[in-house]
Amino acid sequence: MPGPGRTSPRQGIAHLAGRAAAGVVEVVDLRRAPERLAEPGPWFVVVDFDAPARGGRARAWRFAERLDPGDLSAAGPASGRAWRGPSADAWTSSMDRARYEAAVAHVRAQVREGEVYQANVCRVLSAPLADPGGEPDALALARRLARGNPAPYGGVLHVPRASGVDPVWVVSASPELYLRVSGGTVTSGPIKGTAATPDGLTAKDRAENVMITDLVRNDLQRVCEPGTVEVTDLLAVEQHPGLVHLVSTVAGRVRPDLHDPAALWPALLDATFPPASVSGAPKSSALRIIDALEPEPRGPYCGAVGWVDGDEAVLAVGIRTFWWSDGVLRFGTGAGITWGSDPAREWEETELKARRLVGLASGTLEP
Repeated sequence: MPGPGRTSPRQGIAHLAGRAAAGVVEVVDLRRAPERLAEPGPWFVVVDFDAPARGGRARAWRFAERLDPGDLSAAGPASGRAWRGPSADAWTSSMDRARYEAAVAHVRAQVREGEVYQANVCRVLSAPLADPGGEPDALALARRLARGNPAPYGGVLHVPRASGVDPVWVVSASPELYLRVSGGTVTSGPIKGTAATPDGLTAKDRAENVMITDLVRNDLQRVCEPGTVEVTDLLAVEQHPGLVHLVSTVAGRVRPDLHDPAALWPALLDATFPPASVSGAPKSSALRIIDALEPEPRGPYCGAVGWVDGDEAVLAVGIRTFWWSDGVLRFGTGAGITWGSDPAREWEETELKARRLVGLASGTLEP
């Protein structure tokens, strides 16, 4: 019989960014005990973007059985059922177009006043999604997205309510690296700048990327050896299904006093979270503006999703991410706002980012 907080070996599934496991064992609160990530894993992590005052949580689930990650897109749904998502007309937005464009105008005014250089403004799409079996098949949606929108940091983390462990239901097609820890080096790959084609990328996109890359560099300097943090790639153009991004890469050598994971994770999360690309610069001012403008919490969207395993880890920024709870499926989309932003163009960017993923989830777009 499993003990308190433990489950039978096959309850729960995790398949994120090149790691896979089954059989959830326990969950820990990373705000209270981030040092637990030093214990044998694998651990799979979801950190909500929001502060605790808005209901944000930071959790890690430890799993018992390592699996071959293989190709997530290769097989059918675990339950034998095809994914059935909400209808396309069931989705509603936490901000309609008028409210979103007004939020963009407000951020521009804050830039003019010198309060902020950039702030990311997001909205949450939601649609009712009941399931006769109690919970939708997260793995089926993950496999559908892997076929129709392959992403370098995509995957699924599903711990069902019946497991007896704090549940989670997250399916991601994230293209963005938040943190990679390997061989004593920490790397981040901020995305800023989005267009349908490379020709659509603008001077505003490039300036925004440089600004956020500098913020990431500053964040990593708090946990890295002096003089080791460098931008190894700046303004690279990456092709993704239906759009392109500007991506930069920042890396540094972790300070010797933080080589022990029990010391590293409290310091690393404190120094870098929430990710710079989905908050803004200066980060403290951007977060204050976001809190005032956005009517709903972001949840896992724009937070961190990934795995930690000994002295290695890959955490993605939780963008292009679905999460389900209480009979509702949610998906976030947003854009970085600067003085050079046009409200209508920024709204269209949020539509572009959502269109393909929501279409796949609703069945209006086939993988």
